[in-house]
Amino acid sequence: MGFFRIRTTVDERPGRLASLAAALADKGGNILGLSVQPDTDGTVDEFVTEIPASPEAVREALEAAGGRRVRIVPATAHELTDEPTRTLLLAARLRSAPWRLPEILGELLRADDARWVYGAAAARPGDRNEGETPELPDPTLLVVPVAPRRSIRLRRAGLPFTLTEAARAAAMVRLAQPPAEPSAAEGPVRLADGAEVQVKPLTPLYREALRDLHERCSPETRRFRYFTSNPNLPPRMLDRLCDRARGQSLVAGHDGQVVALASLLFTADPGIAEIALLVEDRWQGRGLGGTLARMLLTQARDLGFAEVRVTLLFDNMRLRRLLSSLGASLTHTEDPGVMEGRIAVGVMAAASPS
Repeated sequence: MGFFRIRTTVDERPGRLASLAAALADKGGNILGLSVQPDTDGTVDEFVTEIPASPEAVREALEAAGGRRVRIVPATAHELTDEPTRTLLLAARLRSAPWRLPEILGELLRADDARWVYGAAAARPGDRNEGETPELPDPTLLVVPVAPRRSIRLRRAGLPFTLTEAARAAAMVRLAQPPAEPSAAEGPVRLADGAEVQVKPLTPLYREALRDLHERCSPETRRFRYFTSNPNLPPRMLDRLCDRARGQSLVAGHDGQVVALASLLFTADPGIAEIALLVEDRWQGRGLGGTLARMLLTQARDLGFAEVRVTLLFDNMRLRRLLSSLGASLTHTEDPGVMEGRIAVGVMAAASPS
C-alpha cells in the first residue's frame, strides 16, 4: 500500500470521471484527494490515492477507462493537506517575505526547481521576432512573467504543468507585486482612429438600445454572433447576459447608441469561460472588438479562470484574425463549418535550459 499522485487527461464527456474512479476502486484504491483542471486538449483529472496495486497495473486500468497520458508519481502523507488551506498559508508567507517568490511558487506547484531567469529566457509566448519559428513548448517547464524580461522558471519532471497551474502561479505573482491601478471595465476608450466610445457593464437599462443594435447589424454580422441572422434578441437571452451569476457583459456606446456587445459567459467546465462579441458593421475593423476582448480576458484572469474559449463559424475571418492576435489556438470541431478558439489566461512557455 502506498501513496500516489495520479494524473490523466480525458475527453470532456459526461461519465469520464466516474469511469476513472471505478477503475481505481477496482484496483483497491482509496481516493484521498481530487482536482479537475482544464488543459489544451481535454480535462486533467488528478487523484491522490492510497493504492496497493502496482503503478503499471493502475496505468493500464485508467487507460482502459478512457484516460490518456497517465502519469503516476509517488506522494507523501504531507500532500494530503487541504489544498485551499495550503495555498492560503503560502500566500501569507509571500506577503511577509515577497523576495521568496521563487521558493513559494515551487512549493505551490510542487516543482523540482524554481529560479529567476532574465532576458531571452524570460520571454513570454509570442515575444519572438517576426518571421521567427516558435519553439514547441516543453510541458515540464513553466515560465511565469514577473516584470519585463524577468520571470520565474519552474521545472517538474514527473507531471507536466496544466493551464490551471499556470493561472494559479500568475495569481500568486500578482500578490507579490505592488498594487496596480484597477483595470476598470468601464469608462472612455479611444480607438486608433481617434474615435471614442464609452464602455459600461450591461444592465437591463440597455434593453432597447441592444434591440436597436441588432436591427442595425447586417445579417452576416448577426450570423457570425448567433449562427443565425435573426435580428431579434430574445428576452431570455438578455436576462441571461445581465445575470452576473452566469457571466459579465460589456456594452460600448457612441453618440447615444450601443455599438458593440461583449460577453464573458461562465460554463459548467471548471476553470473555463466563453467569450462572445457583437460589433456593429460600421465599427468593425477599427480595433473595438480587440479592445473589448482584452477587457474580457482581464476580467477572466481576475475571476480566476484558466482558459477562455470562443466558438466561431469557419468563414468568420475577422474573428479568426483577432483570436490569432490574442494568442489563441484554433481547432476544427466535429461540425466542419464551426471552429473553436482557446486562450490560456495563465502564461505557459518553454524555457531554454540553463
